[in-house]
Amino acid sequence: MLGEYRIQGRGASEIAADVEGAVGSGVLRPGDALPPLRELARELDVNPNTVASAYRLLRDRGVIETAGRRGSRIRSRPATSPRDEIGVDVPPGVRDLSRGNPDTALLPSLAAALAEVAADHDRAPVLYGEPPVDAGLARLARAGLDADGVPDGPIGVTSGSLDAIERVLAAHLRPGDAVAVEDPGWGSLLDLVPALGLRQVPVAVDDEGPVAAEVARALDAGVRALIVTDRAQNPTGAALSAGRAAELRRSLAAHRQVLVIDDDHASGLVDVPLHCLSGATDHWALVRSTAKAYGPDLRLALYTGDSVTVDRVRGRHRLGAGWVSHLLQRTVVHLWSSGAVDAAAVARSYGERRDALLQALAGHGIPAHGRSGMNIWIPVPDETGTVTGLLRRGWAVTPGARFRVHSAPGVRLTVSPLTPADIEPLADAVAAVLASAGAGRYG
Repeated sequence: MLGEYRIQGRGASEIAADVEGAVGSGVLRPGDALPPLRELARELDVNPNTVASAYRLLRDRGVIETAGRRGSRIRSRPATSPRDEIGVDVPPGVRDLSRGNPDTALLPSLAAALAEVAADHDRAPVLYGEPPVDAGLARLARAGLDADGVPDGPIGVTSGSLDAIERVLAAHLRPGDAVAVEDPGWGSLLDLVPALGLRQVPVAVDDEGPVAAEVARALDAGVRALIVTDRAQNPTGAALSAGRAAELRRSLAAHRQVLVIDDDHASGLVDVPLHCLSGATDHWALVRSTAKAYGPDLRLALYTGDSVTVDRVRGRHRLGAGWVSHLLQRTVVHLWSSGAVDAAAVARSYGERRDALLQALAGHGIPAHGRSGMNIWIPVPDETGTVTGLLRRGWAVTPGARFRVHSAPGVRLTVSPLTPADIEPLADAVAAVLASAGAGRYG
């Protein structure tokens, strides 16, 4: 069942730690079946309840999954093996379209903002006991949310989008609860959900967002939360349309107890309007990050939501990290106030590259997706062959396995590094690789 490996330990925590360590080191692989409870209990000379507790710990940590009479086995993507490990080694001379980073030429300089904020700090340092959210940040954030039609609610600040989503989920859910997630979707989120001991229920995505019928089925099946990317969905570029948002709201009206999280991570670099689901249920949150528009290392995201959700997240945050540095918060205020980023120009720049590549691919008969943001998703018959073939032709792309649960294979291309001169050679390379795989008519 586990080959030569023998699980060790006397207590539940020791047994769980042994299995988790073996998974982390690669000794136990995804899909490996664990011994039945009573069999392992006899082998270790412990009470079956001890093994049951160990398996429960492993399930809650996202290491194993249980399927009734079929037993327990290592998850296909255990939490100890993050999806970031699914990638490519980029050789020298190969153009890297795999990282998902913004174009550094479109990021603002932080020097003036940091200098001014540091000088202000020298004059009046922030000390213990002060409000966790800078008043200027809260005011500007609320104004932006109001302009986009987001329901009124208090403002909170976290260290990035994933931090906010994790805290919101933890505020309402418990291990074993089911969460509807986009498939394909953000790889880090697909790691986070099982790591929290939550059960993910994948729902398909098209260019207008999560497919309404699949969300309805997930809701009827009893999911406790739904996470939706409003714009620039990673990896497909999907953007929630007004019509799709209305459909989803109608489904959610019959499930007011479901927690809804809107991820608006690309605010500031998209040119499609926001259509969110905030307020469709009793408990909700909308998260906005500064990473894409101002730089990934500016680790700050703001969130709003119903008062219960925000109060719970703030309270738990206060007991741990305490707050997000006011130096960072005031840096963002400076950038916003000074107009350091021309959002329309940034959106236009990404859109021109994205649309040009989509058009060039279409010229070869290759269907691809990329309604908004900086990524394009190309369905392919064989991810490994496509990635390898493009590497040989000088292009590194991301295999879709990093973003998928049950959805069909694909590859993600980030358009940030592309110049106009790159478009046709890249499309030609994709067409050549797919043609060699017999994927249909190309050129």
